[in-house]
Amino acid sequence: MDWRKVLAYITGTVDEELLLRNEYLAAENRILMEQLQGRLRLTDPQRKALAEIGYRLGRKVLADVANLVKPETILSWYRKLVAQKFDGSKARGSVGRPQIGPVVEELIVRMARENSSWGYERIAGALRSLGHTVADQTIGNVLRRHDVPTTPERKTKTTWAEFIRSDRAVLAATDFLSVEVLTLRGLVTYYILFFIHIETHLVEVAGIT
Repeated sequence: MDWRKVLAYITGTVDEELLLRNEYLAAENRILMEQLQGRLRLTDPQRKALAEIGYRLGRKVLADVANLVKPETILSWYRKLVAQKFDGSKARGSVGRPQIGPVVEELIVRMARENSSWGYERIAGALRSLGHTVADQTIGNVLRRHDVPTTPERKTKTTWAEFIRSDRAVLAATDFLSVEVLTLRGLVTYYILFFIHIETHLVEVAGIT
């Protein structure tokens, strides 16, 4: 038995049957399309199924068999619904150091403005104690972006309000007050010297005379 002739016969029979099947399905599809009224709406899974087959067929064959939509539309579905799942651009990380969030950026600016003597390393250390790891260069970029001067410039341009706010833990205010007290000797004026801690508002009386 000549197996090559048998194989050629079987292959030819199968090819002929596939061609007839495809021809029948295409004719049936055209008849169904003629019976439809209005525009046919497809779901994304349906578009994806047609796009995967249409892409393998190619534009030329699609022009002969596609009845629902144009071949260009089917190929555009492939680019949108099928090819995009192989695109790893969204999974790729950005180049360089990761960006910091707005909360940390606001914290950097606040620390610099409220502590005129703090440099980049001091601010980075304070951030680490709060659980944020930020490079010195990033801190510098943030301060430049917000027009915050460098440490030497901040020392010379610090306002009175900023100075008090940044050093309130070690500052105290002092003043005198007078009180008129009626005693057995008559009306006596008492002078009181007191101090008040700026941060805690704790009042300490130093003396009365």
